[in-house]
Amino acid sequence: MATTERPPSTGRLRAWMLEGLSDMGKSGGHTGPHAQPEPPHKGQRWWRVMCLTGVDYFSTLGYQPGIAALAAGLISPLATIVLVLVTLAGALPVYRRVAEESPHGEGSIAMLERLLSFWKGKLFVLTLLGFAATDFLITITLSAADASTHLVENPHLTNALQGRQMLITLLLVALLGAVFLKGFLEAIGVAVALVGVYLALNLVVVIVGLWHVLTAEHVVTDWANALTAQHGNVFVMIGVALIVFPKLALGLSGFETGVAVMPHVKGDPGDTEEHPTGRIRDAKKLLTTAAVIMSAFLITSSFVTTLLIPEKEFKPGGQANGRALAYLAHQYLGGAFGTVYDVSTIAILWFAGASAMAGLLNLMPRYLPRYGMAPHWARAVRPMVIVFTLIAFLVTWIFDANVDKQGGAYATGVLVLISSAAIAVTIAARKARQRRWTIGFAVISVVFLYTTVVNVIERPDGVKIGACFIVGIILVSLLSRLARAFELRVTSVTLDPLAERFIRDMASRKIRFIANEPGHRDKAEYRDKIEQIRADNDMPEQEDFVFVEVTVTDPSEFEASLTVRGEVLHGRYRVLTLESASIPNALAALLLHVRDITGCTPHIYFEWTEGSPFANFLRFFLFGQGEVAPVTREVLREAEPDRARRPRVHTG
Repeated sequence: MATTERPPSTGRLRAWMLEGLSDMGKSGGHTGPHAQPEPPHKGQRWWRVMCLTGVDYFSTLGYQPGIAALAAGLISPLATIVLVLVTLAGALPVYRRVAEESPHGEGSIAMLERLLSFWKGKLFVLTLLGFAATDFLITITLSAADASTHLVENPHLTNALQGRQMLITLLLVALLGAVFLKGFLEAIGVAVALVGVYLALNLVVVIVGLWHVLTAEHVVTDWANALTAQHGNVFVMIGVALIVFPKLALGLSGFETGVAVMPHVKGDPGDTEEHPTGRIRDAKKLLTTAAVIMSAFLITSSFVTTLLIPEKEFKPGGQANGRALAYLAHQYLGGAFGTVYDVSTIAILWFAGASAMAGLLNLMPRYLPRYGMAPHWARAVRPMVIVFTLIAFLVTWIFDANVDKQGGAYATGVLVLISSAAIAVTIAARKARQRRWTIGFAVISVVFLYTTVVNVIERPDGVKIGACFIVGIILVSLLSRLARAFELRVTSVTLDPLAERFIRDMASRKIRFIANEPGHRDKAEYRDKIEQIRADNDMPEQEDFVFVEVTVTDPSEFEASLTVRGEVLHGRYRVLTLESASIPNALAALLLHVRDITGCTPHIYFEWTEGSPFANFLRFFLFGQGEVAPVTREVLREAEPDRARRPRVHTG
């Protein structure tokens, strides 16, 4: 009886971990956490997708009022009004323009990537990715920490859970990772339900809070008197509000997520991928509606929490620390309603972490594998989930699962991304010769850069953790690029008709190429090169050759297709010309392609390059040149393990 041999458990585990790897990172392939991308022109109504954004954006109401009161004190409502003005007159116009310029969810990072080339562009994008990682990872850890705060501070649970906030936060982060390991699909329906219930409960709390403020006249009077005694006249108050509003920058989160979810927005029937007019229009509605709703809640929640909650309760250890609106819900609407509010807040905060994890898994594979700056397995979801979860554990431990301590890092990530978006749209407007928009966006850029700098000065821990992510990403990226230096990274090879004719003609004899670094390209250059190759390799006169010349384009690129063009120079010398990021990889890809289409083993001839081997390797690593012959041979060795089928490399 035949038996089927079971694969070893390690093989099954590896297959499960790398499931979907082959489909990721390809042209048109999906690189995010979903099984399949949505078909073209399909999607959801904009208001439903807004709720997907809202689990990140609106969930900040869980901790924003408390952080604002702690940072700005009595001036918090005025500082919040300044924040709202910056939101509606600054961030909103910027991201409406980003939606126009990048309607497929790439965001402002892709806009800036197109403006810079070579290594400076790659390093700039890696820096922005570091801040984006700060934003998304701190979203996960901060949201989990605030969710655990709502659990611990619930009057019915505080005795049982007191002192266990760190453990609860780690469990919530682990649960989030487990969901993604199993397989996560963005459930817009769940987001709609969570956002709908959460906003409705917040509306009730705010209305009740406003009612208590209006019916107890002394509350407003006491606040106004304290404000006047502390800051003097109204102009001083406005000045102080302008100075302290950067501390409230958490209220600006969510815009980057808003443009990231654009591919889910259902546009018009006539939309195309090149011109998704309806999607852009509805994405602008999404961004505007979310900003207006959030602005209303920011102002009203800041007002009622500042006036109704004693100042000591906002401080670390206080009952309103990280949960100001929940404090009011329990205080004025009873334990039952307060518990329902806590459950709703915990759910949306946890789902905000899920949204951030999805953002990370969509963002990193979009850039790093394309740059060759991530291991092969980084294209797969599950290994990356484990990496991000472990980093989230570390961040939670470093910040002691404290919402206030993480606020600076979160705000830094948010502000850097918004500032980069403002700069990107300013450049886009200038290129479009839109003078008024250029001036307007330039002013907005200055405001956000000022806000970012002030936030960094006030809370340097944010830029420190951002710098750690940046250094980590750059270091891992360069090490990965180094480890993959000899990998065959040409995705396809295309021959033009004359190049095909050259190959077909040589296939009847020995296929011999000469690698030539193009100089003047005169008759003497090619004649002398042939004579030298024949002398170095002791070859007879009758052997003929085809020259191969590679022009390096952008050496910082990693994967690309290859187009081979044939030409005849000076009436007798056949030359194949190629453009590539790396000479050795281009030559190796050509040789393998010629072998595959002819069934013959091609030979290629080189000169030795003068200079230090180490210096030549650095030239290859950074500029795609250097000692070409041994590197070409090494690329071939890795690409073709069978020595008998491997193209031959000769060096003299």
